Amino acid sequence: MSETIVHVRLDHGRAYPIQFSRLQTLPYLLGENGLRKGPCIIVTDTNVAALHLEAVRGTLLEAGWGGLTEIILPSGESSKSPQLLQHIHDEALGTGIDRQTPVLALGGGVIGDLAGFAAATLLRGLPLVHLPTSLIAQVDSSIGGKTGINHPLGKNLIGAFHQPKLILADLDLLQSLPELEWRSGLAEVVKHGLIADAGFAEELSVNWDSILRRDRSIIRRMIIRAAEIKADVVSEDERETSRRAILNFGHTFAHAIERVAGYGEFTHGEAVALGMRAATKVSAMLTPDLPYETIDSLLKRLPVRNSINHLDLTELIQAMYYDKKVQSGNLRLILLREIGSAYITGNVTEEQILTGWKFLLHP
Repeated sequence: MSETIVHVRLDHGRAYPIQFSRLQTLPYLLGENGLRKGPCIIVTDTNVAALHLEAVRGTLLEAGWGGLTEIILPSGESSKSPQLLQHIHDEALGTGIDRQTPVLALGGGVIGDLAGFAAATLLRGLPLVHLPTSLIAQVDSSIGGKTGINHPLGKNLIGAFHQPKLILADLDLLQSLPELEWRSGLAEVVKHGLIADAGFAEELSVNWDSILRRDRSIIRRMIIRAAEIKADVVSEDERETSRRAILNFGHTFAHAIERVAGYGEFTHGEAVALGMRAATKVSAMLTPDLPYETIDSLLKRLPVRNSINHLDLTELIQAMYYDKKVQSGNLRLILLREIGSAYITGNVTEEQILTGWKFLLHP
């Protein structure tokens, strides 16, 4: 696999690379990005550990990295909890870490969020390295410094911004990704096209069958372009004070679905796929010339295993108000002006939101 680097460039001269190369290059890249050879904390889950932990361990040990602490957590969204965050704290502090000890997040979005928050809070900040093993992590969740855990009132309500030193994305790891996780991750890829690059959205539509087959030549360009879009938006707005909010297209609906259904009934990507369809429906009400059918036909290609028509409408609407974009009790949504152009607005009526939900509940 040839190497490609995408950079996230932040203010005050800060930057870090998203390096698309083999996992075996990890020790070299750690040194290149200012991390000293020595002890490190590897956080992963049971599924990923069985597939990739031995390779990471062997690569580091062969290069002279010693004192590896491996923390293997249960897989799934329920791991983003205060209890498992405390477990990481206890394990890491028990090894005698210092502020130069890197935390390596080996896994998908859940591990990235959880290990990232642990890195942000241990000794008030340890170096963080993402080794994303899922599609959703390589194109979205590992990029931008958002870390956190869930709360019973909502998703990702407790967390911190903590930018990584390095993201190493090995595209070969995606070939072993379970089909559900692959298709789930495609929701974030499609989202990036709809909010920021109409040409990319069109390419996805044209190449959809090849993408589902994981054709290496197609998905390489797809993943790198999706990562570039996320990196560009984050570089412009690190802490989500303005434009970065467009990355949450469909997420206000999605997080409500995840909370009301119970974390785990839907993958995050499945919930986002549904949420984008609802947000597109609302967008079309505010922008009548939006090419609604074109957008919805692409979104319908994102498979979702379960219907949400068993969920309570009142609970879904209430759950939306725990979204982080709510300001002074005013619900704000990310909507589309056109394919490739998104905006944030608080000028959405309860009736329009209700229409979006009814569209999903009674398609």
